[in-house]
Amino acid sequence: MKLTHVCITTSQVQNLVAFYEKVLQIKPDVAGPNYAEFATESGCLAVFSVTEHNKLAPDSADSAANRSVLIEFRVDDVHVEYDRLRELEIEWVKPPTTQPWGNYSIYFRDPDGNLVNFYSRQ
Repeated sequence: MKLTHVCITTSQVQNLVAFYEKVLQIKPDVAGPNYAEFATESGCLAVFSVTEHNKLAPDSADSAANRSVLIEFRVDDVHVEYDRLRELEIEWVKPPTTQPWGNYSIYFRDPDGNLVNFYSRQ
């Protein structure tokens, strides 16, 4: 088995795509106004219109309602990323911190309130 995608359903596709393009420094593969993908080495972060998703699976998703999933990206240097991202309008949750299990992390929220972690191993 291989995890291939994490998909965020949202009512503000263009806003979230613009946010993740700045944060990840990856050009998205855009498939129209309702869907985009950010390919990484190990999988893909997708952004999809909640309205379009609910046409396919009625009433199965809500936009900006996540409080249980953490979207994590391993980065080379947390401090470099933290300094770069501080120039953007970001809701910070946790500054650079060593976690009890040894990862060095920063936590922040995307415009829909999804929790994002950039971390490196120490």
